[in-house]
Amino acid sequence: MNSNLNQTVEKERRLGVWEKYLTLWVVLCIAAGIGLGRAFPQFSTALGEFTFAGISIPVAICLFFMIYPIMVQIPFGEVIRAGKTPKPIATTLIANWAIKPFTMALLGMVFLNVVFRGFLPPDMAQSYQAGLILLGVAPCTAMVLMWSYLARGNMGHTLVMTAINSLTMVALYAPLARLLLGISGIVIPWETIAFTVGIYIGTPLLLGYLTRRWALAHRGTEWFESRLVPKLRLVSIVALLCTLVILFSLQGSVIVEMPAVVGMIAIPIFCNIILVFGIAYAMSKRMRLGYEDAAPTAIIAGSNHFEVAVAVATTVFGLTSGAALATVVGVLTEVPFMLFLVWLCRKTRGFFVYKS
Repeated sequence: MNSNLNQTVEKERRLGVWEKYLTLWVVLCIAAGIGLGRAFPQFSTALGEFTFAGISIPVAICLFFMIYPIMVQIPFGEVIRAGKTPKPIATTLIANWAIKPFTMALLGMVFLNVVFRGFLPPDMAQSYQAGLILLGVAPCTAMVLMWSYLARGNMGHTLVMTAINSLTMVALYAPLARLLLGISGIVIPWETIAFTVGIYIGTPLLLGYLTRRWALAHRGTEWFESRLVPKLRLVSIVALLCTLVILFSLQGSVIVEMPAVVGMIAIPIFCNIILVFGIAYAMSKRMRLGYEDAAPTAIIAGSNHFEVAVAVATTVFGLTSGAALATVVGVLTEVPFMLFLVWLCRKTRGFFVYKS
């Protein structure tokens, strides 16, 4: 009994070291990425050209190693149960498709055309707003697994919602983007969606299922929980930090060269994330969902699929357009902003404790 208790406490202590100081690691990796990009621009340029369907292959590899260890830890019975619970699914769909695109368009207009009117040329403000709309219409389908995992959410529900978001994005992304942008010619980036779903969800899901099945059958539950899971957690965190270094080495020069513009674009992104997160959280509370379902519901609502937004912005408006720049700011702010939501979830966990 005492031995098991000590093992549990020690496991939590090892995990806590990484999570407690995760903000510090993130800041250091952001700085390292920016410094790497500035010191070795040729290397960053070559790295940035290593792409498929508009997605950086090095980033894709890092995201795979971020998500695969999480998939190994998901009991797949939870996925089946999550698929049979309509309330979290309905809440997430409403927040992602009926609220977030429209609040992003509204906040983009208010901040870029009103609040910062004297600081931005009207044509650039309009172009930046287009990029924000493309971000708001694209719900996250991959990295949200990491955020839900760190928030101690229901991973079965998170996995189900990433799959549903992928399917609904195929049907709704182009019509909503055309509606909010008021232009025609918005096409679905099929290759980008297919590649991200395959490399971020499909392949890690299959390998995770096979790894879990083999480990439990051949090594047993105790070995799986005490030996394998701690190593998998470490791999996920390290992959997250490596992703940050690569992203900021590729795009971090934007912050150095245009800090004021980046700040003006980042403010409506952050405000929309907090607004939609709060709405989804309040809806979850009203539906009396438990924390494990409420946390991923709200986190998924607040996150963005920046790869799709970048691909569409560069295709429709051009690589050097303000819209493309706005989506790049979405790339750079996604991890810090979502880690803030993870922190917020864990601080408000008691909000979802109900009396019988």
